[in-house]
Parts: sequence; structure tokens; C-alpha cells
Amino acid sequence: MVEIGGTVGDIEGLPYLEAIRQMRHELGKENTFFVHLTLLPYLKATKELKTKPTQASVRELRSIGIQPDLILARADKNIPVDVLKKISLFCDVEANCVIPAVTAKSIYEVPLNFNEYHVTELIAEKLHLGNVNPMLEDWQTLVSKIQAKRDPVVIALVGKYTDLEDAYLSVIESLKIACYHQDLDLDLQWVDAEKLEENDEATWEQLRGAHGVLVPGGFGIRGTEGKILAAKYARENKVPYLGLCLGLQLMTIEYAREKLKDPELTSEEFDEEGKLDADKYVIHFLPGQNRTKDKGATLRLGAYPCMLVPNTLAHQLYNKDMVMERHRHRYEINNDYVKKLEKSDWTPSGLFEEGNLVEMAELKNHPFMIGSQFHPEFLSRPHRPHPLFYGFIEASSCVTSKSPRHGTISVHSRQ
Repeated sequence: MVEIGGTVGDIEGLPYLEAIRQMRHELGKENTFFVHLTLLPYLKATKELKTKPTQASVRELRSIGIQPDLILARADKNIPVDVLKKISLFCDVEANCVIPAVTAKSIYEVPLNFNEYHVTELIAEKLHLGNVNPMLEDWQTLVSKIQAKRDPVVIALVGKYTDLEDAYLSVIESLKIACYHQDLDLDLQWVDAEKLEENDEATWEQLRGAHGVLVPGGFGIRGTEGKILAAKYARENKVPYLGLCLGLQLMTIEYAREKLKDPELTSEEFDEEGKLDADKYVIHFLPGQNRTKDKGATLRLGAYPCMLVPNTLAHQLYNKDMVMERHRHRYEINNDYVKKLEKSDWTPSGLFEEGNLVEMAELKNHPFMIGSQFHPEFLSRPHRPHPLFYGFIEASSCVTSKSPRHGTISVHSRQ
């Protein structure tokens, strides 16, 4: 089964369209199913949905040798039956195979909407799969949670790409999923890290009004001092904090500067001109990696095991001794500083034993201040919120009122 979307005829897509055509030729019509996703633009002047772009797109596909089996008609307005019949007639697709794909309030409603038009049965019939009965009860429960009215929890996402929300899409969805499963509504505040550095009062008010602070991953020095200020604010004011990848590193740098009374402490990544001595690097280049290679070859990529330290918040959240988590980073916490910092409140709570690397760290005398070197957002799923996001939202919800909604953070094994 292949979904064909976008603008048919663009030179970039021609090799893929030819591959699709050849696939049907080699496998046979009875073993292939082509879905064409097309847009129905709405003209306010005439108050109608236009089908000409869809007709032209299908005509172009047919000229290449591809006949769609099913058309998904995207629109922001409800599509009248006569418009669907018109598409069916001029695109030579059966009427029941022209499916409205009207914009939904939540992306998670889309499978249920398609199920109302028996999309699964249409596909199964064409591919001779027999009787197929989609089991969507859990999905319906999830959508019901999403649609329900809930109490808000305000989360400040402190980043440097705040003008492009899709840059943090996985993080945002992970936060939303964790909220859905706790009957909460995510009120996400986009906090520009550079404006924190500039001491912009409106930006600081955003941060102060949040129930929790999240610093996501990233590369480069721009905005890092603002993120460090956010970590300091969360630490000093006992506000729940979750640091992902770079967020862990900056949380550690901030704490090291405070406890070791050295404002020059930083990451090797930020000392681009090499002006500082190596003993100032709380975060340094991955030991054993080749610095001379292209950047892509120096990353630590993929899934690695992480051993969780007993009697830590990390162990409590996962309720496991070992987890597999996905990585994408180039720098690690300097073990020389681990020895200095673990004498205080800062403690490593997740370790990669083979390389003696700190994967997670947290503050002991803080309601919830934890960071991970890996990216937990990559393993969060609609029915299975990641333990770190779940715990972070749960801790943040306790800040919304003087009497905590949930009390102490509970144990959730969700991996």
C-alpha cells in the first residue's frame, strides 16, 4: 500500500512515481493499493470547495500509468456529497472510495474518522485480506480523554527555535500524551532563551508563570546562557525541571558553577576558539571519538542500555533496573566533575556502564529536577507516555494548587 501525496508532476517526485508504477506492474493490481491524498481548496468568494486541482492531479497520475484505488480529500470544511460524487466521476474512482479527510481538532481523531467510512474494509477487500475488524476501543478511549475538559498545566519550553514549533514536535507530542493520561490540558509557553539572556521582562514573566520548565536538546552556543538561567530559576524556586540531552548538560553546568563557585565552567562545545583550559569543561567531547571526522560521524547515535541507580527518582519513575533509550549527541558529562558534584545534591541516576558514561542526573533535594542525555521523546507513544514525561507532568500538576492534585510522584512502568 502506497500513499501518494504532494504535487504530482514535480520533478523531485518523478523517480518515486515511476517506482510505484513499476511496483504495481511487477506485483499485480490485486497485491497493491494506491491512496492519493489531495487538497480541496476553499474559495471564500464563491463559498465552495474546488475539485479541479484533484482532477488535474489524478489526470497527471494516470498519464504516468498510476490509477488511485482510493482518494483522501483534504479540506478544512465539510465536503458535500455532490462534491465527492464529482471527484468519483471525473477521477474514475468508485464513489465509496472517495473519503473526506476534513481537518480534525486532534490528529488522533483521524483514524476514527476514517473508520466511519470503512476504509479498513475497502483496503482488505481490494487486497483479498478477508474479514478485517479494526479494534479501536483503546483509540476511542484516548480520543475521549483528549476531547474532555481538563485542568491546565503550564509548561515553559525554553529553546532557541521558538518561532518554528515543528522543531520540537516530538517533545510537544510527548507532553500532550502525558497530559492526556492524567486528565490535564497542556498550556505550552514558548520561552525564547535569548530573550532571557537579554533580561526581557515579558519573557521572564512567561517563565515565572509556568508550573514546570523543560529544556530540550539542541546544538551550538546560541541561547545556552538563557537556558542556564532557566535551569537556575527552576533549581532555586523548586519548580519541576526536565532537561533533554543539552538540557541535562546545561542543568549540570549551572549547578557546577553554583557549587564550585566558578562562572567560567562550561561545555567544550561552547569554547569554539579553545580559549579555556580543559579543566573548565564540565561537558566534554565523547572520549574515544574522532574529532577530525565530519560532524555526522562523531555523533553517538541509536539505542543504548542505561542502568538505573536504585533509590533515585529515575529508578522510581521507570520502576526498572535497566532501560534502552535512543541517543543523538556528541558531548558527555566529564567524569572528573561527576566525582566533585556527587558529593552534593547532584547525583548520577542513570549510567552506561560499558563506557562509564552518565546518562541521567538529578538533584536530590528538589521536588523534580532531572535530565537525560538521551531523547525520551523518541519512545513516547499515544497509549504509552514515556515515564520521564509522565513524571514531569505529574510533578508540574502539583504546582498548580497549594494542595497537590496527585500528592507524591507515583510509580509508572510504561516501557
